[in-house]
Amino acid sequence: MLQIKVFGTTPPCANCKRAEQQALKAAEQFPGQVEVIHLDALGPEAEAYGIISIPLVVVGDEVAGRGKVIPAAQLVPIIQKHLG
Repeated sequence: MLQIKVFGTTPPCANCKRAEQQALKAAEQFPGQVEVIHLDALGPEAEAYGIISIPLVVVGDEVAGRGKVIPAAQLVPIIQKHLG
């Protein structure tokens, strides 16, 4: 199962919510293959990515975007690449 990690604030800010919505929209095109999880930018998982700005969207282990909302249409090809 490929993970899309959306790092943001807790509770999520407006951009973090939009980033998560776009990730979910992209994941819908790959039923049963992709899961979207929201993680706190100050949590232990975040340290590996050296987060400076949020939202941070990570597909697999690849940083797809920092500090902006990544549209679903831009996430789909990244997901496809990771799924092979």
